[in-house]
Amino acid sequence: MGKKKVEEKVEETPLPNPDEGTVVCVVSEFIGANYLKVVCMDGKERSVRIPGKLRHKVWINIKDVVLVGKWEFDESKGDVLYRYSRDEKKKLIDGGYLDPTLIESLGE
Repeated sequence: MGKKKVEEKVEETPLPNPDEGTVVCVVSEFIGANYLKVVCMDGKERSVRIPGKLRHKVWINIKDVVLVGKWEFDESKGDVLYRYSRDEKKKLIDGGYLDPTLIESLGE
């Protein structure tokens, strides 16, 4: 008996785009204890934390592009909501949500 060939349908999940209260940022450095320093598209530098639900599931490196939810009571801080992959980063640049010079300005 032969095996049946099963076609898998790969549904493309929608890209989480920034809306009210969120901003696209690039990781500039690690502070420690799950805190990062990020440079955001609105021109500000923020101190953000990686919440527990992402801490062990997603690995974040310097120059990674992340979606940050700003805190309501302190605009200079926030939480990491999502880390964009390499392909998603290209879509953000094409869509105008991310400036490629922001990534290049961080240097090596």
